[in-house]
Amino acid sequence: MILNVAVSGYRSLRNLTLPLAPLTVVTGGNGVGKSSLYRALRMLGEISQGRVISTLASEGGLSSTMWAGPEVLSRGMKSGEVPITGTVRSKPIGLKLGFSSEDFGYAVELGLPAEVSAFPNDPEIKTEAMWIGEKLSRHNILAERHGPSVRVRSEASSWNQAATSLPPFDSMMTHAADPKDGLELLHLRDRMRNWRFYDQLRTDRDAPARKQQIGTRTPILASDGSDLAAAIETIREIGDPVTLDETILDAFPGSSVEVQAKDGLFFLSMRQHGLLRPLSTAELSDGTLRYLLLVAALLTPRPPSLMVLNEPETSLHPDLISPLARLIKEASKRSQIIVVSHSQVLADALSGDDAIAHRLEKDTGETVVPAAEQVSWAWLKR
Repeated sequence: MILNVAVSGYRSLRNLTLPLAPLTVVTGGNGVGKSSLYRALRMLGEISQGRVISTLASEGGLSSTMWAGPEVLSRGMKSGEVPITGTVRSKPIGLKLGFSSEDFGYAVELGLPAEVSAFPNDPEIKTEAMWIGEKLSRHNILAERHGPSVRVRSEASSWNQAATSLPPFDSMMTHAADPKDGLELLHLRDRMRNWRFYDQLRTDRDAPARKQQIGTRTPILASDGSDLAAAIETIREIGDPVTLDETILDAFPGSSVEVQAKDGLFFLSMRQHGLLRPLSTAELSDGTLRYLLLVAALLTPRPPSLMVLNEPETSLHPDLISPLARLIKEASKRSQIIVVSHSQVLADALSGDDAIAHRLEKDTGETVVPAAEQVSWAWLKR
């Protein structure tokens, strides 16, 4: 389980470290940084896929995403006694992302390009570190990267040079993970590749989930929900069909879903109490379809180590919030789950012994969590 996540220098997340639980709920008003936190978590996961540079470049690069306030916010600035003004920077500009789990921790810093290039929005990976335990120190580090150089600690506690000319757009996570000399990196990379993020489950009139799709075994729902029918049928074959049926009944009393196949095409329909025929996905409301998509995602036969849901309550009728909370709680028994939500009702329904709720606020332009437990964190120096 991930114990802590840290972000520094990304939009309003000037310096944020959050403790996590098996189920973590993040709420707050508009503009406090919830979406920024979600995107930061997603970028952290994309490092293991080799996509973090392109993702950040698509947002305009560091110049568009960096913390826009002064390098240091004094008490006088926060209280209004002193004007907020810029000063000469004492540290290099960088975006830092990291997490620590029950066994390993990882952190990366991205900075401005050192040389003029035809790709001005591409940041460079300046440092990376992997360590044992919750907090990085010189005693527990397993692998570190400074610029193009990567070294990995061997079983004999000596250092092996894993790379000397690693390009600034490549991560040691993807280019130094080796079964012989970088086994821990390899394990961590595979674990991070298992993370799942859902924030673009489409329910509009042209959504792929409303149309017939070629059906193949689908233990993991696609990020846009395009393979909904195949994912539901896969749950019935190799997952937990009893919980699936109970979940549908919990949200829609007297209802059930079924999947038909014809000429290799799968289509899903829903029987509802009082209707003489089942409704196709093309006829379902946005809220009903979104709920079915969340069911397919959360009841996956192959639960990930981490699943992050961004505003899952979108389009749902208030009556569906409680069933959604019960569904998420059930899924959190098999996967660590982070929910980023506008709904305080959902956050309250998700509360429990295994859950942590963080409410984000803004203080002088900076995202803060006043009630969060203080976490000690250290970054690898350039």
